[in-house]
Amino acid sequence: MATAGELRPPVVAEIITLHGDRGRRAIEAVAEGRVKRYRDFTVVVGYREEHVVEDGGCDCRDATYNLDTSDPSERCWHALAVDIAERVGRVDHHDMWYSDVAEFL
Repeated sequence: MATAGELRPPVVAEIITLHGDRGRRAIEAVAEGRVKRYRDFTVVVGYREEHVVEDGGCDCRDATYNLDTSDPSERCWHALAVDIAERVGRVDHHDMWYSDVAEFL
């Protein structure tokens, strides 16, 4: 993925096989440019709100209540989207603090 710089069909299929609907939603977020890196956080724009992803963890309800924290293969779609976007160079960089932007949301 990183060497190709893009999501090719076999890679997309593998992500969806491994992560199901979470993988599909992560791929959609990357394709739609919804992974944003600020000076202080990386944020994934969800359907209802934005979620902070930091050090592989996310502040969403799925990560908080549904995932087994002892199993590193279980990831919410926001955290997956950040990993994918970083590998294919699709992170939207903003030279500002998210805490300043969040005031306006």
